[in-house]
Amino acid sequence: MPLFQLILLAVIQGVTEFLPISSSGHLILLPQLTSLADQGQALDVAVHLGTLGAVILYFWRDVAEAVAGLPHLLRGKLDTPGARLAFLLIVATIPAIVIGLVLKVSGIEELMRSAFVIGWTMLIFGIVLWWADQRGAEVKEARDWTLREAWLLGLWQAVALIPGTSRSGITITGARFMGYKRADAAKVSMLMSIPVILASAVLLGAEVIAGGDVGALTDVAIAALLAFASALLALTLMMRLLRSVSFTPYVIYRVILGIGLIWWAWP
Repeated sequence: MPLFQLILLAVIQGVTEFLPISSSGHLILLPQLTSLADQGQALDVAVHLGTLGAVILYFWRDVAEAVAGLPHLLRGKLDTPGARLAFLLIVATIPAIVIGLVLKVSGIEELMRSAFVIGWTMLIFGIVLWWADQRGAEVKEARDWTLREAWLLGLWQAVALIPGTSRSGITITGARFMGYKRADAAKVSMLMSIPVILASAVLLGAEVIAGGDVGALTDVAIAALLAFASALLALTLMMRLLRSVSFTPYVIYRVILGIGLIWWAWP
């Protein structure tokens, strides 16, 4: 694959994975709006693993705590903060995995991969994010996360299986409705992304191996590295900006893009 396309693919995935503007929507639109060929599943796995590495590095203390708590959780104990965090992340991941498998097996997933659908989800869920951000109180921190909220945010996260919704955007929306501070809503959302991205990478990886489409290893390595770098930069900037800026700039981008796509793809 041409280096330019690798760079474009990795940067789009890296930047949009954690910003509330939908990485899946942008990747679907890339071949539809340009003359570029579809990147294939091997590169999808590569860029997913790159963004996974970025969020793990950025939140390494929380990740290390959750990993350390897994042995306690396996013994049926929630006696440490790490065990509790690991348990909540697992609970929050279940809805997306179950509903995602249903959509994939039924074939509905492919029917939603259109610019028209993405345009509407960009627009609608962008407005919902703005509403939640303006109305939501800022009283809760990430450490206040409860079992009930983990399950509810897991259901919010499952909505992101509709292309253009944005996994980070919809979970941040749910957390803001629950009263989480902006930075803490983003933190909970980012931590929730780890098991989901990992599950997605495993599923895609299995399909790649089964289909024999391993791709050029050099292309895969370059895509993963570039996605890691761009995702880490985007995540760092967003978390810093949230100390003083709301989610409104992302909402404006979503609304403009959504209206443009609806106009472009109108039947």
